[in-house]
Amino acid sequence: MSSASFTARWSSWAPYVLSILRIVAAFLFLQIGTAKLFAFPAAVMPGGGTASLTSLAGVAGALEVVGGALLLVGLLTRPVAFLLSGEMAVAYFIGHAPEGFWPVLNGGGPAVSFCFLWLYFSAAGPGPWSIDALRRRKAGAA
Repeated sequence: MSSASFTARWSSWAPYVLSILRIVAAFLFLQIGTAKLFAFPAAVMPGGGTASLTSLAGVAGALEVVGGALLLVGLLTRPVAFLLSGEMAVAYFIGHAPEGFWPVLNGGGPAVSFCFLWLYFSAAGPGPWSIDALRRRKAGAA
């Protein structure tokens, strides 16, 4: 197999890799929310408890659980990803930036990464393995 044909074949997988990236990232993101709200898979809140839904951490956890689940299945991907990108920007500037400039030192690396990852999905869409794509195919067939 030539290098050019390998590159062409691998490039043809880009939409599916986009879907895989969305699914894996959403699964990881969902865990952040479940840890805050349900202490599952582990308690991460100070004192080992869960966040109250009326607290800032509770609102963030709810966004992460609901938004993460929607992104996991690829439903309403673009608007949900845009909303979660903003949530992560706010999380960074409220929770991490006051501790210093460098994300690697202030613990904000995941917030910055998720912020730009969700921003990308808000522009790129969910990929072919998603409910959004299924709905588009059904609408096109009708």
